[in-house]
Amino acid sequence: MGKKKTLTGALLAAAVMTVAGCSGQGTATGETANAPADPADASGTIKVLTHRTDLVQDGTMDKYAAEFNETYPEVKVKFEALTDYEGEVKIRMNTDDYGDVLMIPAAVAKNDYPKFFAPLGSAGELGGKYRFSDKAEVAGKVYGISTFGTANGFVYNKAVWKKAGITDWPTTPEEFLDDLRAIEARTDSLPYYTNFKDAWPLTAWSNSIGSVTCDAKANDKLGGAVSPWKRGSELNTIDSVLYGIVKEGLSEKDPNTTNWEASKGMLAKGEIATMQLGSWAISQMRAAAEKGGTDPDAIGFMPFPVQKGGKYCAVLASDYQQAVNIHSEHKTAARAWIDWFTEKSGFSAKEGAVPALKTAPMPSTLQDFVDNDVSFLERSEANTGQVNAIDNAAEIGLNKPDYRQQLVDLARSARKGSLEDFFADLDKRWNEAAATAGS
Repeated sequence: MGKKKTLTGALLAAAVMTVAGCSGQGTATGETANAPADPADASGTIKVLTHRTDLVQDGTMDKYAAEFNETYPEVKVKFEALTDYEGEVKIRMNTDDYGDVLMIPAAVAKNDYPKFFAPLGSAGELGGKYRFSDKAEVAGKVYGISTFGTANGFVYNKAVWKKAGITDWPTTPEEFLDDLRAIEARTDSLPYYTNFKDAWPLTAWSNSIGSVTCDAKANDKLGGAVSPWKRGSELNTIDSVLYGIVKEGLSEKDPNTTNWEASKGMLAKGEIATMQLGSWAISQMRAAAEKGGTDPDAIGFMPFPVQKGGKYCAVLASDYQQAVNIHSEHKTAARAWIDWFTEKSGFSAKEGAVPALKTAPMPSTLQDFVDNDVSFLERSEANTGQVNAIDNAAEIGLNKPDYRQQLVDLARSARKGSLEDFFADLDKRWNEAAATAGS
């Protein structure tokens, strides 16, 4: 099973969470889940809830636990992998029995974190050590540590692009579309694949917010009646690219028949030229190439086609954040696991992802970005709570696939209307919601 989400809580849903009475594991005292001063101080059995069913099924997580036990022999780690992670955990969180360690579900409002999770330390303490800590910061305390981060861009088959006569990354949206037209004309490959049917890959487009203007705070600036889709805006630029691809027939003829798992092998073989995804996908595409007997080095990654001052910018966004259940009776052991997994396991490097630990190097999967002097910007999450509140009230779903599926349908004439009217409606709903939500 492949990864089924983007780095930034892609399956965001409006949900009301209530904490049931203390009928489960422990008491919600609100004390900090501190790391043990001595490994011998950590003991007990902890349950780790995870969305990575693939890594539990193939024994990878058990191998990590065995390595962890070399340092923490008194802690027993059990894993529970959930296929519908968001849906199942959301239900469990109406009780106090939702594991000892869990990935914070996207459905939990940021301002509600203190109701469900034990604080892990102050923003000052953890912010200097880890990337993405502000995503889980509430009132100066941090409630989650990122598993890893991702850069956003386009996974592409270098051999196909070269066959089409393209040697340089496009620097503008129009150049990008020109390149896809060249692939259409000069190769047998499908220029672009939407992954429309699986839906969740469409949410990755929102992770390019900030890349267009090279502004790490671009997402924060959506927290008001700012008409996010007005002409010249980031979302106007981003969504116009997707619209243009589909409108010109540069993607699959019937998006209702796309298949995520199959798309990996198709891109590896050059049947597909390009897909918009997070950098976490690079290693999966290269693995598909090796499995299919094609060259894994043909899998490349390019930034969003806009430059600022002659440079590309790539916003780094957090994937799931690891948290400690506020009701856990083994908070010290739970925190020991999170710290070890983040700093010592090598997980992010093996996944080809951006490490949460600031002192760790960038992954080899992003070597092309490093070599081409792409600027990495850690996305600010300071205003995420307000932006999410507006987004939910507007019923748009920046981090849900629905509105971009509507955009694709509009572009392929399966939905009536113009792009200008579509953007105007989104702006109207957003601005009206901003007047009543998020303040």
